[in-house]
Amino acid sequence: EQTWDYIGNDRLRPVLITPGGSRPQNWLIDGRVFNRGVNVDRGLPEAIREMRDIDGRLKHMDELDIDIQVLYPSLFLRPLTAKPEVEQAISRSYNQWLIDICNKGKGRLRWIAVVPVMDMASAVEEIRFAKANGACGIFSRGLIDDKRLSHPFFFPLYEAAENAGLPFCVHASTGNFEWVQLFEGESGFARFKVPVLSACHSIIHDGIPQKFPKLRFGFIEVRAQWVPYMVVELAKRFERTDRSGVQNIIRDNRVYVACQTDDDLPYVLKYSGEDNIVIGSDYGHADTSAEIEALRKLKRKGEVAPRVIDKILYDNAKALYGL
Repeated sequence: EQTWDYIGNDRLRPVLITPGGSRPQNWLIDGRVFNRGVNVDRGLPEAIREMRDIDGRLKHMDELDIDIQVLYPSLFLRPLTAKPEVEQAISRSYNQWLIDICNKGKGRLRWIAVVPVMDMASAVEEIRFAKANGACGIFSRGLIDDKRLSHPFFFPLYEAAENAGLPFCVHASTGNFEWVQLFEGESGFARFKVPVLSACHSIIHDGIPQKFPKLRFGFIEVRAQWVPYMVVELAKRFERTDRSGVQNIIRDNRVYVACQTDDDLPYVLKYSGEDNIVIGSDYGHADTSAEIEALRKLKRKGEVAPRVIDKILYDNAKALYGL
């Protein structure tokens, strides 16, 4: 609930509602109801999971051999409102909440900023605010309203992120109400994963990295097993154009992909190269992407050379987030 303490207008503030006086709880945002806390790791103390016990979180990171956690949102993985003023209020409040948390994190907690994309001037201003307050990336959904991420509407967003030196990070998600409704009841693959793969294809195919030559792109929490298919598919299309000479589609477009430990990494690395794969743990959650021991498991598996594992766990993440 502390996430929304920075909203001065109660009319815009999300409200926690508890039907029957117990879980499950829901958020009421702009007249819409959203589930809260249905995908959490109950094995973690709630105060650590919700960032109310930061010292406890840092101690647990020590136990997991994690130097730095980069924090992504959960509630924002779907569209929450159709009103720009509500989006602006909840985005700024979320960001300010994380600023205060990370200021207590002894440099070991970093955050990805949410920006209000319905109003591009507000989005650009939020990127500047985020950069000035220690953000290490910009969060995006894989699909936003009725637009692909290669649409010129987003060019001011990319320009602002590039100028700020912040990567544009597409997390498993969707930003279209009709898309969410269309796949209601399915496992979440089509609703949240497919839009990210489509976004990667659109961004590379339509030449967004060439238009913004210093901007880095992250594709997060969709594993990396799709990379070989994407590279071959794009290469076939580029054969028909003047881009047939691209040597490494992933590296040359400054694309970083978060893998999981059960990906076939030797196969993936043939297509991605060694410098563009990172990893996450989905800390605090309990779904198909959750691997709280991901860093240790990757070291233990021994499928790839130790120096490549070191790149995935350290160098590549450092490069993506500019740490």
